[in-house]
Amino acid sequence: MKHFTPDDFHNCHLGLLLGRAALLKDRIIDTHMVPYGITAAQFKVLIIMAQYGVDTPAELCRHLSLDSGSMTRMLDRLEQKDLLARRRSEGDRRQVQLVLTAQGQILADRLPEIGADAMNELAGAVTQQELRTLEEILKKILLAAGDSITVLRVGEKNEQ
Repeated sequence: MKHFTPDDFHNCHLGLLLGRAALLKDRIIDTHMVPYGITAAQFKVLIIMAQYGVDTPAELCRHLSLDSGSMTRMLDRLEQKDLLARRRSEGDRRQVQLVLTAQGQILADRLPEIGADAMNELAGAVTQQELRTLEEILKKILLAAGDSITVLRVGEKNEQ
């Protein structure tokens, strides 16, 4: 279904709004993470590791749409903060596995509470029904585009 034409594309604000919402979300998370000394980007790495069991840099790159160089720098910073450690895989010594340190696990256990507070701040202006509708619309767009992460996560949720 086509919603836009070149003639009226100047009235299309969807991309701008999605981008601005993502930036605002990250700024809010940054604010909530100040007491813990990590950024929104680092929050995302830790929450994905903790909630989805992601334990390789390559899989994190796929989840976050980051290149391997950016991910390496991010993991270096988290390792310096003693929140995660890199270990060689038992099954394949060429592969690196990521594990949360004890300090990282303590923080990861708090992330759902911190994340919920941040998302409540972000979505405070909409009703519960509007929020559900927005989530359904975004899922529909991502699934139709074949987004592999959304397909994976929605599939897991539907199985539960």
